[in-house]
Amino acid sequence: MHAFSYICRYFGPIAAKCNQHRSTITLTLITLTEMKKLTVIALGSLVALGASAKVALPKFITDNMVVQQNANLTIPGTAEPGAKVTVTADWNGTVSASAKAGKDGRFKVQIPTPKAGGPYTIIVSDGTKGGDAVITNILSGEVWLCSGQSNMEFPVKGWGELPDADRIVAESVRPEIRLLRVKKEMAYTPQEDTNVLYGGWVESAPCYMDFSAIAYLYALQMQKELGVPIGVIDASWGGTPAEAWTSYEGLAQAPGYELTRETLKKYNYDGAKLVEAYPAIVNDWQTYVSSKDLKFDTGKMQKGWGTLSFPGDWESQGVPGHDGTVWVQRELTLPASAAGKPMRLRLGRVDDRDWTYVNGTEVGSVDGAGTPRDYQVPGNLVKAGKNVITVRILDTGGPGGINGKPTDLFASVDGQTYPLDGQWNYSKGIFLPDMPTSPAHPGTTQYPTLLYNSMIAPITVMPVKGVLWYQGCNNVGRAKEYEPLFQALIKDWRRVYNQPDMPFYFVQLAGYLTPSNCQPDSQWALLRNAQAKALTLPNTGMATAIDLGHPTDIHPVNKGEVARRLGLIALNQTYGKKDVVYAAPVCTGSRTEGNKMVLTFSAPVHSVGGSVTGFIIGDARGNFAYASGRLLTPTTVELSSPLVKAPTIARYNWADYPNGNLYGATQLPVTPFATDL
Repeated sequence: MHAFSYICRYFGPIAAKCNQHRSTITLTLITLTEMKKLTVIALGSLVALGASAKVALPKFITDNMVVQQNANLTIPGTAEPGAKVTVTADWNGTVSASAKAGKDGRFKVQIPTPKAGGPYTIIVSDGTKGGDAVITNILSGEVWLCSGQSNMEFPVKGWGELPDADRIVAESVRPEIRLLRVKKEMAYTPQEDTNVLYGGWVESAPCYMDFSAIAYLYALQMQKELGVPIGVIDASWGGTPAEAWTSYEGLAQAPGYELTRETLKKYNYDGAKLVEAYPAIVNDWQTYVSSKDLKFDTGKMQKGWGTLSFPGDWESQGVPGHDGTVWVQRELTLPASAAGKPMRLRLGRVDDRDWTYVNGTEVGSVDGAGTPRDYQVPGNLVKAGKNVITVRILDTGGPGGINGKPTDLFASVDGQTYPLDGQWNYSKGIFLPDMPTSPAHPGTTQYPTLLYNSMIAPITVMPVKGVLWYQGCNNVGRAKEYEPLFQALIKDWRRVYNQPDMPFYFVQLAGYLTPSNCQPDSQWALLRNAQAKALTLPNTGMATAIDLGHPTDIHPVNKGEVARRLGLIALNQTYGKKDVVYAAPVCTGSRTEGNKMVLTFSAPVHSVGGSVTGFIIGDARGNFAYASGRLLTPTTVELSSPLVKAPTIARYNWADYPNGNLYGATQLPVTPFATDL
């Protein structure tokens, strides 16, 4: 316990003079007598609870913490091996429990927590003089774990301007709201402790408003509505995928991570060994993928293939949503004078990896979407007449193809340059989502389990009421994989918390990138759909942010509305306030009537700003077009397009950045949906 905590506890008026960052103490107006008192208390505190204390607790069990009411709190720590450790709490009279420290000094003691209230004190004692650890100013209330990537990490103040940020900061002195911020760290095995910022739990104050905006504003809403102390834990890290937040055991329920689990086990979860072996791991994965790919003579032009234009990506040329391999070929006719002479082959920047062949022989391979391909072809492979260039392209996410300027694609031999931009023949190879997931580098936040092990596993000894989750951007392009992965993560966290029905409420991705009226192959739409599939699990809820996005900012600033929508779900589903509406009406049925489609909704909907927008319709052949929409009744919408004569499919807000305008009676937006998925 820090001397600062004691000073502020015993001298409330004087503590107000402490600066917001707790780095210094302003004593300008303090009398000499007061200063002596402060010094005695501070030094005494350090002696009693400093480095010499025999009982040591995790860094996340500190003064000012909130414990989940009416639950079982586990307090782990270390003491002298074999010591009897007793935990005593001053609630419900006196509550105590004890355990014997093991040979390694570790112990765990579990005590029941009271109904909301406080402040309370917990004493953890090993029975020796000076061996106690004392935790004070504890409140009992509702605790929520908030996790995900950068949109959850986005602070009240610091990154961008949250609407009304100055007012929120100025009014943030709220002792009934407590904050715990887990430090960003990685680990290859589950840890028992984790580092935290602010020195541990803190009372809400302006100096801590670099805390998650969604977490804080959610806590503010819950405290006002429930009238009990609220604790929120921020364990988030921008730019991270869901698999990094999933445990080794949880990955067993996520198809595509079999090789990752085998690799972790093979190298005994040793980070240094995994990093050292990474090139071999990638090679093994690529070998496996290649064994499932197309088989043909790369030295001959294949018949019946389609065409693609390079430079360009195949996503925009009739090969939407294809992550995996695409084989492309081009004939290069050379004069007799070029035969037997070395040739330079330039292919621009291939996204992501290429294997390039000339007349059936591999001449080069590069992994990296930003690296220009520049290969030297031996003269013995160069012949007069027709030469066949075959390129196997592996794309692991987003648009794949050959990028750059037209002049970046050429062959040069014997002083003559031959352009290679324009039409190439192509054939799709393997579809990556059907294959084991490509291995991320073990030393990065992209690697599976690393963030779970370091930032989630340790704090699972503290019961929580539920989880708030905002993540998905880093999994865009892998929707088929994300659907079971996300559900595996939810089940996994419920398992480790030993709460099978723990509420898990998440945010559906906001609109982002170029606005589009018709984008049936949108990878962002597919990921949102994969998120929504998790609603099949009990005690889940989804707050859509589709209408809160920005085409050029992946971090839309209206976090207050996101927090409000999450709060509505919790109030209705967790806290039983059934009069609180937390979701817009949903589409419950669709039918085709001639050249039109009619959709039925579960409750009345209305369009904001004019006619109904945001719909596309498609036929059985997959031809889509933007649809004109109109409300037939408050619960039915009619759709039509002159470009689709026999519609069978309807999709709403199905684009990276769509323009739908349907809302329910409480101004919550209708969530994106597809009648065919």
